[in-house]
Amino acid sequence: MPADRPTRDQYVHWERVTTRWADIDVYGHMNNARYFEIIDTVVNNHLAAATGVDIRALDAIGVVAEVGCRYFAEVGYPDPVDVGVVADKVGTSSVVYRVGLFQGEGDEAAAEGRFVHVYVDNTGPARAVTPMPDVIRDAVTPLLRG
Repeated sequence: MPADRPTRDQYVHWERVTTRWADIDVYGHMNNARYFEIIDTVVNNHLAAATGVDIRALDAIGVVAEVGCRYFAEVGYPDPVDVGVVADKVGTSSVVYRVGLFQGEGDEAAAEGRFVHVYVDNTGPARAVTPMPDVIRDAVTPLLRG
């Protein structure tokens, strides 16, 4: 992940999510577990919408191999969160995403997650790493910058 605080112009795909009263912890900001739920949901929303298929039923599915988050500012209730997604790398069997969370009108991210999907065989119990389906590759390649 870049060392600097990310800005809106670094992302390709956008969604808006709502915050809920239950997202806020005793310290008055969004609980860290909720960030990961949002990141996972927005990436998979993009894949489902961009492919037009049930991504859970493909011969290969993306499983989370790595996830992390850097926090820059508090996110709270009740304001919505704009979530931007960009792919840093599209490999043979994996995708590395960066996901920025923005609340309010500011240009700088409140948080940025790193999210890695590795594709595994969905046809048997072994779940061996396998190349990602073409329909997924077609959906994530436009997320690359530069």
